[in-house]
Amino acid sequence: MRARQELDDQIARQKALEQELEDNVELLELGEAEDDQQVVAEAEGALLSLQKKVAKEQLQTLLSGEADGNDTYIEIHSGAGGTESQDWANMLTRMYMRWAETKGYKVEVIGVSHGEEAGYKSATLLIRGRNAYGWLKSESGVHRLVRISPFDSANRRHTSFASAWVFPVVDDSITIEVSESDVRIDTYRASGAGGQHVNTTDSAVRITHIPTNIVVQCQNERSQHKNRATAWSMLRARLYEAELQRREEEAQAEAAQKSEIGWGHQIRSYVLQPYQMVKDLRTGVETSNTAAVLDGDIDAFLEAGLAQRVLGGTKADIKDLD
Repeated sequence: MRARQELDDQIARQKALEQELEDNVELLELGEAEDDQQVVAEAEGALLSLQKKVAKEQLQTLLSGEADGNDTYIEIHSGAGGTESQDWANMLTRMYMRWAETKGYKVEVIGVSHGEEAGYKSATLLIRGRNAYGWLKSESGVHRLVRISPFDSANRRHTSFASAWVFPVVDDSITIEVSESDVRIDTYRASGAGGQHVNTTDSAVRITHIPTNIVVQCQNERSQHKNRATAWSMLRARLYEAELQRREEEAQAEAAQKSEIGWGHQIRSYVLQPYQMVKDLRTGVETSNTAAVLDGDIDAFLEAGLAQRVLGGTKADIKDLD
């Protein structure tokens, strides 16, 4: 039923675009026939606006992957560098939360491991909304920050790293079998804010999938039972994402480039000093408006990343979808 509704919506949008095109072409012809420059200008403006709508609809056609329509988890981990990298992980987490909020998506913090002085050692978000995974799936990788450190009394420039890992929420239509003999379950006390109960009982849950060495954890609920259920869902999602990526790698023969998330495989650089520039190293998309990007304005990067992942090119290739 959900798939049918999405198809109905796509058809309705397509028909609306066709009708809008027909109406404005007729208006343009009428203006030209009557030599009414105001009507001609109005029609031309409407056609330019329609062109932008069509480009967005073309982009939506790229969101056709098996799990693109699903909700998504995103994990942020700080790299080496202590407080600097932990603060950067906090900034990245906020960036994704702000992006999700501007899209009308719901954001739930699954777990946060706070740094000793500031920032996050790690954070896990659950983002709920149509095509959340499809939009964010190209964000997995290492993000590099260059800035004057607010934690350095000598005001020196520092380079920090943090990684993002994006994987889809597994819905009821997808069955992932996990043998309990293949996992190790640990319970521990949650850290950070949360009240006396959270910090004095072993309510947090960590599950390790031994064959793949995938580790998930949840500590946002007071109940160990609820945290365990969430952690199991996250594990199934991670295993599903790994299978999706394996299929994609086999199909596109780009396994090394697409799958390895290591400190030597940066996908984007955020430079705040000595100049301001955010540049995606895979697609070449860049902007000097670093403040807007860190406040969640990352659509240009997401669009180019999606186009490259599906088409094997950059955002410019979207025009070739006709």
